[in-house]
Amino acid sequence: MSEVGPKRSPFEVLGPGLVTGAADDDPSGIGTYSQVGAQFGYGLAWTMFFGFPLLASIQAICARIGATTGKGIAQNLRQHYPLWLLRAVVMLLLIANVINLGADLGAMGAVLALVIPGPVLGYTIAFGLVSVLLEVFLSYTRYARILKWATLSLFAYVGVVFVADVPVWEALKGTLVPSFTFDRDHAMALVAIFGTTISPYLFFWQAGQEVEEQHRRHTKPLHISHRRAGAELKRIRTDTLVGMGFSHLVALFIIVATAATLHASGVRDITSAADAAEALRPIAGDFAFALFAVGIIGTGLLAVPILAGSAAYAVSETFGWVEGLDRKPREAKAFYGAIAVATAGGVALNFIGIDPMDALYWAAVINGLLAPPLMVVTMLIARNRKIMGNLAISGSLEFGGWLATAVMFGVAGIFLLS
Repeated sequence: MSEVGPKRSPFEVLGPGLVTGAADDDPSGIGTYSQVGAQFGYGLAWTMFFGFPLLASIQAICARIGATTGKGIAQNLRQHYPLWLLRAVVMLLLIANVINLGADLGAMGAVLALVIPGPVLGYTIAFGLVSVLLEVFLSYTRYARILKWATLSLFAYVGVVFVADVPVWEALKGTLVPSFTFDRDHAMALVAIFGTTISPYLFFWQAGQEVEEQHRRHTKPLHISHRRAGAELKRIRTDTLVGMGFSHLVALFIIVATAATLHASGVRDITSAADAAEALRPIAGDFAFALFAVGIIGTGLLAVPILAGSAAYAVSETFGWVEGLDRKPREAKAFYGAIAVATAGGVALNFIGIDPMDALYWAAVINGLLAPPLMVVTMLIARNRKIMGNLAISGSLEFGGWLATAVMFGVAGIFLLS
């Protein structure tokens, strides 16, 4: 009976999917969505409505791979595909994650300096240290609980919308009726939106967290424990839909908030998430500024360890190192070392004078170009019965995964053409 496990509360059902979705709205994502709202108003809000089922499909597939095989994506790549492919994917993932880490940590430091005047670089280093220490020295059970509660910081952006004066019908039209102008600015915005929304680090993290959950609950992978498969796949579906829905709803609120304030006031250019927060102050008031700032710091504390952790999972699975946040530091020195090195690399980027928007741009570009081929490999793993057994994907989930892959190839093509 232990394999079936006790019935869990709704909050316990929500885990890897909820945290992964919330981490998608990291400070670099906030900067992207703010720029889209400031530059185009409500014109590209429809991308959130359109992108939700795409992200939900591919993330559910990644979670299913982890839960079914008991292995992360990189480990499945290592066992079933050429070594050169694994190395290329992991190297690009590391580059994108370190750039993202640098942009997120820099944004958090800049925002805290707006709230509590002080050295931006000092705050940036402090956030990096706090993230590493929490990830290394807290038990996985407590750490996972903290990550879930940290998702509540995203409600700050819901509050900003209620403070701002939003023309409801115009916002609804922008959300539900797609419109697009085929010029360079719109093309680059589209790449930035999908590059920061459907990101490879989310694939690795959610698959890895499903494996962690099995370790925490002392259960076997679903390809061995068939009795649990129905209930677990239902949990994964619910968790992923809620998590990705939450992520896209918050991103939509950010676009609407900046469209109603910055765009409506003639502010068209945002250089960072911190600039977005500061720009709101004279237009929407100190309360809106405070909400926006708190959200950036809160989501950064959520996203930074996930970016570093997904890099560590990929590297550890590539080299066969002992991995997992449920491990003691002495049991997985290389894994935790990879977390520390990735975070330190992100901090270091803030000392070499890289423009924050350039960092965000190239992170989105690398994510956007890496995602399509990685999604193809992920789909091949998920539908391979030699790997997944009777739990290989099919039907609507397979269709959604291939549709998401095709859309990302289209987005990459738009970028290359522009």
